[in-house]
Amino acid sequence: MTFLPEPPHTHGKVPRSAVVLVNLGTPDEATRPAVRRYLKEFLSDPRVVEIPRAVWWFILNLIILPFRSGKSAAKYASIWTREGSPLKVYTQQQAQYLQGLLGERGHDVKVVMAMRYGSPSLPEVLGQLQADGCERIAVLPAYPQYSGTTTGSIYDAVFSHYARVRNVPELRFVKHYHDHEGYIQALEQSVQAHWEANGRPDKLVISFHGVPKRTLLLGDPYHCECLKTARLLAARLKLTPEQYVVTFQSRFGKAEWLQPYTAPTVQQLARDGVRRVDVLCPGFTSDCLETLEEISMEVRHDFEAAGGREFHYIPCLNANPGWIAALADIAEQHLVGWPTLTTPSQRALLKKEAELGRDAALKRGAAA
Repeated sequence: MTFLPEPPHTHGKVPRSAVVLVNLGTPDEATRPAVRRYLKEFLSDPRVVEIPRAVWWFILNLIILPFRSGKSAAKYASIWTREGSPLKVYTQQQAQYLQGLLGERGHDVKVVMAMRYGSPSLPEVLGQLQADGCERIAVLPAYPQYSGTTTGSIYDAVFSHYARVRNVPELRFVKHYHDHEGYIQALEQSVQAHWEANGRPDKLVISFHGVPKRTLLLGDPYHCECLKTARLLAARLKLTPEQYVVTFQSRFGKAEWLQPYTAPTVQQLARDGVRRVDVLCPGFTSDCLETLEEISMEVRHDFEAAGGREFHYIPCLNANPGWIAALADIAEQHLVGWPTLTTPSQRALLKKEAELGRDAALKRGAAA
């Protein structure tokens, strides 16, 4: 086996700890070539598509990529910002704010963003952390609900990278936080703030990203974790079963996926006389193509075309302060035992750096 080049080991160097916030990924640009590269990497992952590789190679390269890349590029262009992909912008903000808040809580921890597909890639980020002297790394997926298609794939990428590394750091993984108190509270606060500003809907639609039904039958806990998130959130919002519905979006291919599907459900609600629906996507912690284009544009159109009168999309948690606090709580739980706590003078310096980082991120957000 050929190992990756590494810096020489040095004695007496104080090792650092790091948290890697990993999201799904996004194209580098809203162009057909960039989207094609991204889709090829994403859809080539055997965790994502469980079809015999030889068969899937022909379907992907001869049918999907030639015909879907252009359509997907147009969709990405409809949500693109001056700073680029919303998912990348929000995930970067989350990483910066998380580092700042952990610093204010007294932790000297490096927090960086990585993408499972696209850039910055996990191998690239993990390699840089090694060069920076980080010997303890906690991997924090941006997916609250575990699925082998998402979190499991992150594990694969991390293990694959370190299979070629001689000096492997100490690793910890956050598997899920679908029922974490801070996460549920942040969702509740987000919904309540929207309702205080816009009134309440006739029905709240809680939409999660779909996966093939066979994954549930084969042991994937994703479906159950989605339902638990929805149940806990509904309880905090004091909703009756008649006031909300759980659905699954982004179906791909002809196989049966988790049901009920979001778009047909919303259309039926309109036909049944429901005048207003609000849609929330708790499985996405950053707004992205699936929320800003699929839900806020496509599903909105479906609802209105079927006779619905008022459609509200409730944004993802993004850089919501309550969500950053929840992320910090989750990270701290997985940093226990690592020597990350600082002295009072170091904490003052970290707090100052956090304030400067927040100011810079706010300026970039305003420019976008």
